[in-house]
Amino acid sequence: MNKSKEFKDSYKELARFARVISHPARLAILQHLSETKTCISGDISDNLPLSRSTVSQHLKELRSVGLINGEIDGLKINYQLGSQEIERWLELFVNFFEPLQSADVIFKTSSRPKALAFRPEKRVEVEAKNEIAPDKSQDIFFF
Repeated sequence: MNKSKEFKDSYKELARFARVISHPARLAILQHLSETKTCISGDISDNLPLSRSTVSQHLKELRSVGLINGEIDGLKINYQLGSQEIERWLELFVNFFEPLQSADVIFKTSSRPKALAFRPEKRVEVEAKNEIAPDKSQDIFFF
């Protein structure tokens, strides 16, 4: 029985978004688009170690949450970042994480770099937990 219906809509929406950005190829595509402002899928596959069909699948996922937009130009589609949706997703994440960040939890360890607060106007330094990082050398992505 799937009990996901019992969770807040905002949790389900953030989980859907997190699933879309959880692949390193999609993060690389977003970074590429932030640097080039607009490009076609062929340009993306030329700059990343991915085939055109794989890039196309990743673009579809990024479009599904509005992170990118595609404008048809003849036989090509020019992709660019979806600025309004990026702002919306950022706001949802800030609204979710801000209460967690401001909780009365103090992290004190000198062996890890300090993390900065989400909002620039609140640049509060917080030291991260000193935990052993899991071995990710065998990670396989199933999407």
